[in-house]
Amino acid sequence: MPTMNRAALLLVTVIWGVNFVSARFALDAMTPWGFRAVSFGAGAAILFGLAPVLRVRLRLRRRIDLLHLAVAGTFGIAGFGVLSAVSLLNTTAGRTSIVVYTMPIWVAVLGRVWLGERLDGRRAVAVWIGVAGLAVLLLPLLRGEPSLGELAALGAALSWALGTVYLKWAGVDAAPLAITAWQVCAGAVVSAVALALDGGPVFHAAPTAAAWAGIAYSTLIGTVFAYVLWFQVVQRLPASVAGLGTLLVPVFGMAAGMLMLGERPTIPDLVGFALIFLAGLLALGGPAGPASRTRSHGTERRT
Repeated sequence: MPTMNRAALLLVTVIWGVNFVSARFALDAMTPWGFRAVSFGAGAAILFGLAPVLRVRLRLRRRIDLLHLAVAGTFGIAGFGVLSAVSLLNTTAGRTSIVVYTMPIWVAVLGRVWLGERLDGRRAVAVWIGVAGLAVLLLPLLRGEPSLGELAALGAALSWALGTVYLKWAGVDAAPLAITAWQVCAGAVVSAVALALDGGPVFHAAPTAAAWAGIAYSTLIGTVFAYVLWFQVVQRLPASVAGLGTLLVPVFGMAAGMLMLGERPTIPDLVGFALIFLAGLLALGGPAGPASRTRSHGTERRT
């Protein structure tokens, strides 16, 4: 089972790496709030429709769990999704994936402080190697005044980390599909409300075939399929292991940008990627250890 969990985590990293490019195609025709309202809304509808077919219970055991999932979805899905979309409009897909995926570092730190998860030797080394790799990648960006793209990407990283660690702390006892459906629903509601308040259109240009393909991939693969896998991984692995494993996403994101958008990495990019790739392999290798004990409303749970 640990091997299957790591394989699922690796698959998620590939999907999300490619998703940066697919989202960039979608944003050629859609506004950020419109794109996320549509992709999250359609994703939530598909998940709620699949639940009875797969005989998955959507009703939560505790009323408070719905609030927990709403909070986690607001940060981990809505906040992350919209801010990363804003970043994609203001910098390259490769650069967005690089800055966004400082989030595993924040997850490891928050997991240590909030959840009491200890970083063993392997994970501690992975954190520091990941920090070194990200520093190499971020250095050219920090030499000048950070752009809106980099700032939005950093905000997306912090939002995702908060949502992930909050979900781990909450200890919601439900099937991964149910956890995913309610959080994606929360992300869709937040995005739709923000779109209405902003008063902007859903589409700012006529969608091309590439834009429709990007919308479809982001909805069906990047949201529905990947998030079901992700929340299963979060339930079964320590937050620090799951978070550090996603350090591989920028590698796949930059590779997809090179192949599909013609982006070209610099020498610092290649050095940073090598360090991040090593950090991700260290995080995925070795014993995962038991999931941490978290306390929620006076009751201890294993998650």
